[in-house]
Amino acid sequence: MKIDTELRGQIFEVIKNQIMSNDPPETKLTYDRLIALGYSEFETKQLIGQCVALEMLTVIKEQLPFNEARYVKNLKQLPKEPFD
Repeated sequence: MKIDTELRGQIFEVIKNQIMSNDPPETKLTYDRLIALGYSEFETKQLIGQCVALEMLTVIKEQLPFNEARYVKNLKQLPKEPFD
């Protein structure tokens, strides 16, 4: 599978902005939790990025608003992959 580094960079930027603005606060909490579990910064961003990408896909595909509750639920389940 070809890795789209530009898209990955944009998703990582979303994560950075969420952490810096503490909105939602669960992004920073999840980041800290995964780092404490031994994941590298890159791996942690990849895991959180799965949640971001899943939510973005749902917004685009189903034309629904961002669902923060679902996003936070998926963050809390990491490192288990999000499928909701």
